[in-house]
Amino acid sequence: MNSSAEAVTPAGPLPAPATGGGPAVPRRAAARRLATGVCVLTAAHQGAVHGTTVSAVGAVSRDPLLISVCLRNGSTFTELARKAGTFTAGLLTSRQALVADWFANPARTPNYGQFALLDWQPDPVTGAPALRNTLATLSCRITACHPAGDHELLIAEVTEGSNGAGSPLLNFDGRLFGAEIHEVNERRSNRHDPDRTSARALD
Repeated sequence: MNSSAEAVTPAGPLPAPATGGGPAVPRRAAARRLATGVCVLTAAHQGAVHGTTVSAVGAVSRDPLLISVCLRNGSTFTELARKAGTFTAGLLTSRQALVADWFANPARTPNYGQFALLDWQPDPVTGAPALRNTLATLSCRITACHPAGDHELLIAEVTEGSNGAGSPLLNFDGRLFGAEIHEVNERRSNRHDPDRTSARALD
């Protein structure tokens, strides 16, 4: 262990989580300002299928190519995906807000019925329904699952992927928005800095 690591003082215990209208409210409101892409995750196992809308998907590693997915504890999707060991992620375009709403509706038709009015095909890698006309499709193999508060964090390796066209559907401040993409000026020398945690992790 190097000297700098030895000098680190352990942090004290975290305060108990706030409930109701206490101090957690402004923190949660601030966290909702994180703009994230919206995906529909699908899984299939022994004749059962399920889809769900999520906005907590992130790039973790380039080699191997890993993503993270966060879902509430006890979710139907997590249970099915863990049994299958795989899932498919469809990154939605700004024209697919109704698709996101549908897969967030707890009263939607179960099993294959929830896909009846949608254009999809079986993912040849995972066997799960892969929605057509998405921004991108990722075939994923679950490598780890960790408890994370009132959610579960899935880590998955992207084994196959394909790109579509369009602009992304975003979740911002608890609402859905269509994004218009414009290039911005940046220091190109920073893009491949090995010490930089980058949103370009999937480049």
